[in-house]
Amino acid sequence: MNEDLKCACVDFYQNDVVRLLLGRSFHPGGLELTRRLGEALALGPGDFLLDAACGTGTSAVFLAGVFGCRVLGVDLGAENLEQARRHAADAGLTDRVEFRQGDAERLPLEDGACTAVISECSFCLFPDKETAAREMFRVLAAGGRVGLTDMVVDRDRLPEEMKGLLFRAACIADALTVDGYRAVLAHAGFTGLTATDHPEALLALAGQIRQRLLLAELAQAVGKLDLKGLDLKRGKVLLHQAEELVRDGVLGYTLITGSKP
Repeated sequence: MNEDLKCACVDFYQNDVVRLLLGRSFHPGGLELTRRLGEALALGPGDFLLDAACGTGTSAVFLAGVFGCRVLGVDLGAENLEQARRHAADAGLTDRVEFRQGDAERLPLEDGACTAVISECSFCLFPDKETAAREMFRVLAAGGRVGLTDMVVDRDRLPEEMKGLLFRAACIADALTVDGYRAVLAHAGFTGLTATDHPEALLALAGQIRQRLLLAELAQAVGKLDLKGLDLKRGKVLLHQAEELVRDGVLGYTLITGSKP
């Protein structure tokens, strides 16, 4: 089941319609929150950063450009990595940014290879979060820093219809509480764990998706877009439900940092 979930997540985020609705930066908060993450980790030219589950490389290229660090992005999706390499080439950063295909639960790096590691809106998708956290700890040098931005959820209040495979792929049903993430990271050996909440990032992303849904409806109506079976009406209902869950505190978004002793 774990491998099935990984494949479902890769397919979900490589779907052209999903990319259209989510935009270039798939995670809530976009590159502004990515910048805050880089600042929280005090990234600089001397760092070698791992971006675990890097997607199409938007954050990896951005962080290399802004902070001057070297970055390795690892992702399961071959299509994602093709786009990521093109993105790095377009930005003129192939000397500082590299991408490899790999699994966050079996990272293709030696022990202590990195000085920092991040995962944005992806850790909640890993079927074996304990193993992923241990792998992040393993590839970090002593004194290295870890940073996550991710969904948080109060599972006891999450509607049953949001607990299926699709919503696991969409970063909802398998997310943890802030304390849950802290516990997983602490169990792997990380210390000094701090978290800040960013529910506004979720609401802003929902607003952007709402606008793109409207544009998709218009494009579909004039025969300019093949939705490949995506039900836009159902999507709008679920989006509204998700917004209400954010306002009620059932769903949230957090930035967590820590370090390896």
